[in-house]
Amino acid sequence: MHFSIIFRVLGILLMLFSLTLFPPILVSLWFEDQNHSAFWIAFFITFSTGLAAWFPVHSIHHDLRTRDGFLITALFWTVLGLFGSLPFIFSNGLELSFTDALFESMSGLTTTGATVITGLDELPQSILYYRQQLQWLGGIGIIVIAVAILPMLGIGGMQLYRAEAPGPVKDSKLTPRITETAKALFAIYLSLTVFCGLAYWFAGMSLFDAICHAYATVAIGGFSTHDASIGFFQSETIMAICTLFMIVSGINFGLHFFSWRSRSLSHFLRDPECRLYLSAILVGCLVTVVLLYSFGVFGLQDSISQGIFQLVSILTTTGFATTDFSAWPNVLPFILFYFAFMGGCAGSTGGGIKVIRILLLLKQGGREIKRLIHPNAIIPIKVGNTSVSDRVVDAVWGFFAVYVFAFFVMFLALIGTGLDVVTAFFAVGACINNLGPGLGEVAAHYGDINDPAKWVLCFAMLLGRLEVFTLLVLFSPMFWRR
Repeated sequence: MHFSIIFRVLGILLMLFSLTLFPPILVSLWFEDQNHSAFWIAFFITFSTGLAAWFPVHSIHHDLRTRDGFLITALFWTVLGLFGSLPFIFSNGLELSFTDALFESMSGLTTTGATVITGLDELPQSILYYRQQLQWLGGIGIIVIAVAILPMLGIGGMQLYRAEAPGPVKDSKLTPRITETAKALFAIYLSLTVFCGLAYWFAGMSLFDAICHAYATVAIGGFSTHDASIGFFQSETIMAICTLFMIVSGINFGLHFFSWRSRSLSHFLRDPECRLYLSAILVGCLVTVVLLYSFGVFGLQDSISQGIFQLVSILTTTGFATTDFSAWPNVLPFILFYFAFMGGCAGSTGGGIKVIRILLLLKQGGREIKRLIHPNAIIPIKVGNTSVSDRVVDAVWGFFAVYVFAFFVMFLALIGTGLDVVTAFFAVGACINNLGPGLGEVAAHYGDINDPAKWVLCFAMLLGRLEVFTLLVLFSPMFWRR
């Protein structure tokens, strides 16, 4: 383990992150909300800490090993959540405790969208902007952004990308060099954000709201500048735009890259994961609309618009709302919530288990049924025309087993803190899937639950964002052996 290079990388990344505090400072000065001092204090603390970590080891050069990449990834998200909480702590008018400030910061960076803050409509614009920006940065992944810069500083980035990139296959690259891969991903991400923001603006949002909601939409984050979320705007056009960009952002960004390069949409239709993702959205929308209409919650038109929007928002783990879906009758809120466990595609900004893993689990289940009938048959698992090795299938089953085990351990921990069963179950599910809204006491916000529960949920957010193994591997004794 090269701790010198780990401190060097963390120092550089912290200094880079400190620079992202300048846009909120400019927003504060523009709107004259008197909060710029909070961001200046946060900037100096973050930059100074990064400089202190980097300078003593800045001349030491080593290649990063895989274990170094895992440790840097986990440490940086933890450290970033800590330093990201500083503007909330020093902000005028928020009066958040350290636990609440860390929870809000971690929720933003992991694109979970669970909030402890109420009264958003009265908050300073700089704080509102900062919350949205945290989600935008978290969506692309601070590490993936950084690997486009670190090679110029003499630091290889492939180990970091492998630790950060979602999905069962970590080594696939869009372009031969990791730097070019990061640049391609960032260009696509930025382009989607710009198009989404312009669409919101033309649909009637203010420029400030359009930028903020574009950040959260493309990041699949769910933070809003209003307590009523997207429902504040009372616009079906805005709902339709939001729905479209949530769906697009939940698709593997590699497919966006190949589609852009070939000027064709055929990649989306040929990809098995994307087909299952779009099919799940279609089936989920039909079920939701039919149940809303049959229970008399809305008329036909509102059942269609509200049902489709809320299903897409929950399935993609965005967490935007136009109505209180937790108050919908019968089994419908549970159906919506279960869709979030699937989440978006691998390589997207979505949370959840990921569609490709669900696809492989289904195929493996089907293969086991066939083996009961033909015990000696050799039945390969294929995704499209590609055979999937048993090693990958075993890894997916391992992921699923650890995911379920971690879920129930944290569920029991929340019950132990005093939360009721419904709140505990859905709070863990919402946080480990990076969804945000749950049911019970966390349907609207997380401000009323106790501090120990918030710390457990912060861990759940990190676990979901880093896809379980990247974080849990640090708790293995083997990881620390020479």
